[in-house]
Amino acid sequence: MDFNMKKLAADAGTFLSRAVQFTEEKLGQAEKTELDAHLENLLSKAECTKIWTEKIMKQTEVLLQPNPNARIEEFVYEKLDRKAPSRINNPELLGQYMIDAGTEFGPGTAYGNALIKCGETQKRIGTADRELIQTSALNFLTPLRNFIEGDYKTIAKERKLLQNKRLDLDAAKTRLKKAKAAETRSSIWAEEVTKSEQELRITQSEFDRQAEITRLLLEGISSTHAHHLRCLNDFVEAQMTYYAQCYQYMLDLQKQLGSFPSSYLSNNNQTSGTPVPSSLANAVGSPAVASTSGIVITSPSNLNDLKESSGSRKARVLYDYDAANSTELSLLADEVITVFSVVGMDSDWLMGERGNQKGKVPITYLELLN
Repeated sequence: MDFNMKKLAADAGTFLSRAVQFTEEKLGQAEKTELDAHLENLLSKAECTKIWTEKIMKQTEVLLQPNPNARIEEFVYEKLDRKAPSRINNPELLGQYMIDAGTEFGPGTAYGNALIKCGETQKRIGTADRELIQTSALNFLTPLRNFIEGDYKTIAKERKLLQNKRLDLDAAKTRLKKAKAAETRSSIWAEEVTKSEQELRITQSEFDRQAEITRLLLEGISSTHAHHLRCLNDFVEAQMTYYAQCYQYMLDLQKQLGSFPSSYLSNNNQTSGTPVPSSLANAVGSPAVASTSGIVITSPSNLNDLKESSGSRKARVLYDYDAANSTELSLLADEVITVFSVVGMDSDWLMGERGNQKGKVPITYLELLN
């Protein structure tokens, strides 16, 4: 019990001594031991690294997860050492809505089929987005967080010890200075001077030792920069992979949607299921007229011949056409196929045959042969 009381008294005395020294330094009433320039530069570099690492880490988290509530939830689960529940992300949600809408409108319709294809692409983008977040968190954010919560905390702790040792050293210098001033007036202070000199040697030794420990830790900041550089390369590579995937997905989607030609009529109050190629205005041998919307469409003269024809006829394909589903027949420009009408079929379509292949073909893609 006596030992504990003495230790508490000693700690209280040390704390008071440091507080007095710190206050007098701020008031300009006491001298302060300055750290060497190299150590000061290392401390400044470490502080700068800490500040910018925190800013980069936080903004990367915002970039990968814009929803602040989701970030808070992930932070709580991380602190509880539990896995956060998997949630559907925005591209996946949009994709699901598109797929549901396309299914509702009918996969056999051009719009419904296009919605389903767009939805599937959005879900692929959502998966790629999820992979980017996971890869970036593992290879970039985790190392940055480990530095802030690990290495820098150790540096800060040793830096605080160095500050305390410096205050002890300067307090010892101040007491020795006062003892020497009093010794000139009275010989009874000689013992106090000796005691103060011994205390100064001890505090100087402890300060030098702590300064060396802190310096060694701070010199590791260069290694930290090298490690973070490798992590930055991993992050950039993950982003490159993500954007390359998204570009390829959208490129494929664009090609698929290109197989669904837009329908245009001169009368804006009417709609038609007939696909009209975008290059129709430049087609050779296919008369064209301008619609009120400025889009050039095929003259109906040749189409009427096809619709009114009985039996089978030969027709030349004017433009490439990719079948939207299994009921349609894909076409290649300039090929010749056999076409015929089927009772009950939409007037904008004919049944086409190529060898053993059969399916619906849009009449605007055909030129009837005599």
